[in-house]
Formats: sequence, C-alpha cells, structure tokens
Amino acid sequence: MGDSQTWAAAPGAAERARSVLATAWSCAVTAEGGREEFVGAHSVSDDGRLLLRLPDDSALLTAAICAPRGEPSAVLEFADVAPVPVRHRIRARLWLAGWFTPEDDHLAFHATRVVLRRPSGAAVVAVDAFTAAAPDPLSEAEARLLTHLADAHPDAVERLTRLIDPGSLHGAVRVRPLAVDRHGLTLRIERARTHGDVRLPFHTPADGVAQLTERVQRLLARASGSGCPRALQGQRADGDR
Repeated sequence: MGDSQTWAAAPGAAERARSVLATAWSCAVTAEGGREEFVGAHSVSDDGRLLLRLPDDSALLTAAICAPRGEPSAVLEFADVAPVPVRHRIRARLWLAGWFTPEDDHLAFHATRVVLRRPSGAAVVAVDAFTAAAPDPLSEAEARLLTHLADAHPDAVERLTRLIDPGSLHGAVRVRPLAVDRHGLTLRIERARTHGDVRLPFHTPADGVAQLTERVQRLLARASGSGCPRALQGQRADGDR
C-alpha cells in the first residue's frame, strides 16, 4: 500500500465522481447475477443522465426490460486509470447502483446510490449532488497534458521536487506526474517497494488549459527559487504495475 497522502485544495467528491464518469473509457455492469463489460458504450446527457448503448444480444437489455421499475437492478463500476505509467495506476473507482429504463436506442440509468473510492477512502455521494456536479474543466485534457509533461518535460518534473518536503522524498527512486485538476498537480513518489503522493496546489483554480499553463509556470518559478532538485537514489522504480 502507498504512504499517506496530502490532498490540499482538491476537488469535492461529487465533482471527482463526475470527472471519473466523464473520462472512463469502459464500464462493468452487474445485473441479474451476471456481469458484462462494455467499452465506449456510456455517455452523459445534457441533463446529467447516464445513457448506455448496448449490442442487441446483450443480456443486460433483457434484464433491464424485465426488472421491476424503482428497484435497484444493476451496479455500474468505472475505474479512473492514470494516463502516465506508474505503480498502481487506478486512482479512483466509482460505483453507481440503480435501475434502467429503455429509451429509444439506449438504456437510461437512474442512480439511487453513488460511491466513490479514492486513496483517502470511500465516500457516499448524494445523488442530487452527483447529478448537479460538473466534471473538472481539465478532465478531458488531463491525459494529454500529463503524458506531455512526463515525456517531454522530465526536467520540469524534477524541478518541482524542490517544492516537496525532503522527508517525503526519502528513498525515492522516481517521481512522476499522477494527476492534475483545476486545483493542483499531484506527483507520485515511487520507492523501491512503496509509493506516496504529494499534491502541489495552485494559488487559484485553473478553469482551462491556458490558465493551467500559467499555474504550472508559477509552480516552476517557485521551485527555481527553492534550491537544487532533490536527489533521487536511482533512475526508476522496480517497474510499472
């Protein structure tokens, strides 16, 4: 398991849950004692409803039509996977319990319970808050942004380690960008057998990529005035898992 983490100025549970839903590329559905996994089948309508378009031969279609309306008949699971290769890449899991109704060429899911599990623990999110929340404004661009930072600017990541408490870097062999949202940037510190995360909050939230660029540049400017980068004990950890 990883070390304890710092989650300063982080998104709330409802916003984080909506971000997971918006960016997940697959979902697993458990209904009527069976489990199916779908890729690219879900979307979110303008009014916040979750819609699934499934193959005609899906057992879930029959289960949804026959299930009593108003009773929990399915559990949907979504995983939030870090776009940059790191140890333990799943950053959060989202579970939605509820029931389906057929609508035209898709199924509409009506959530009755929302549970978000993050490294800091699991949280039950009020359904109304979940429906009303919007995804983080950087969520759609996050994978591209983090991959670019890790691959094209490793020197910038190294410079940001100057902002990390030296004790948090004890035994570190690699530091990688793990997540970014409008509130801050999270770095994954990998050691030989363990890992921990450190969050670098922005001075104010970033509502778009242009503002994010300014926020990161401001962090780098702070880091440039904080002395030398922290020395790591090796070039990489024991591989990605």
